[in-house]
Amino acid sequence: MSQEVEYRRGRHVVTAMHVHLVFVTKYRTNVFNDAMLRRCEDIMIEVCDSFEAELRAFNGEHDHVHLLIHYPPKVAISKLVNSLKGVSSHYLRKEFTSPANPAITHDPFWSPSYLAASCGEAPLSIIKAYIDQQRRPT
Repeated sequence: MSQEVEYRRGRHVVTAMHVHLVFVTKYRTNVFNDAMLRRCEDIMIEVCDSFEAELRAFNGEHDHVHLLIHYPPKVAISKLVNSLKGVSSHYLRKEFTSPANPAITHDPFWSPSYLAASCGEAPLSIIKAYIDQQRRPT
């Protein structure tokens, strides 16, 4: 079962770039419920749109979220991450701060660290084998 790769086409470039991001709450505090995760996903979609990127998948648990983003080559992942975390922190604090959820009132919302893993259609071993099989001129 093969999937057709969706390519982004620019004036001088054709790309298929995806990144898997994981953001953890500060001190891995259990903050999220279903309503917060739904709102967080909406915020992440809006931020991705502003970077001309597309949020392909989103999910989370009580203390972290996973994102799969299809992005153009002009986007620096660190800037995208900074915006995703900053904007979501601002709106989630603004909309969900209550006596019932004191964990997000004073401390930073997200841990400063994050996971960013590049994703592609083929595993690295297949790409490496393909490169190794090229006929190098002698």
